[in-house]
Amino acid sequence: MKAKQERTVGGLILIGIGVLALLGQFADRIQLDFGMFIVPMIGAVLLLAGILTRNPGAIIPGGIMSGIGLGIWLITGPFSDMPGDLEGGVFMLAFAAGWLLIVAATAVFTPKAHLWPLIPAAIMALIGGGILYGDPFLQLLSLAGKLWPLALIAGGLLVINEARKREKTAVL
Repeated sequence: MKAKQERTVGGLILIGIGVLALLGQFADRIQLDFGMFIVPMIGAVLLLAGILTRNPGAIIPGGIMSGIGLGIWLITGPFSDMPGDLEGGVFMLAFAAGWLLIVAATAVFTPKAHLWPLIPAAIMALIGGGILYGDPFLQLLSLAGKLWPLALIAGGLLVINEARKREKTAVL
């Protein structure tokens, strides 16, 4: 049964790519920029494949591509008149939404919810929101960009300290 389902999904993917390629040949007559829809369509196809097969291996890149596709559509469409910095903020928020989509889709359609995408989603949403908020946050972000190595050093020291504690308790 699983092999039949995978062949069906593969067939649907080929049909979708074929339809996009066919429509792309007539884009000048239809007055639509089909290039703008390539990334979101790839994301949608991957999401559909992951949902139908209940496979997070397709849902994860599908969410990422969907977020990127949403960002491309937003900054070339409804938000195209925004200044360049603000477009970056809109794109980052859309990209964060793609990572959140991974969490939602794996929670609903797979046996185990993947929560790790919340980390890149939070980071991207924080940066995107900060870009939209403006200068005070950008200064804080710049400072964080200079200080983040200290967090790595502190984390490394904690790991070494925990390893030594375990070594001492193992000897006793």
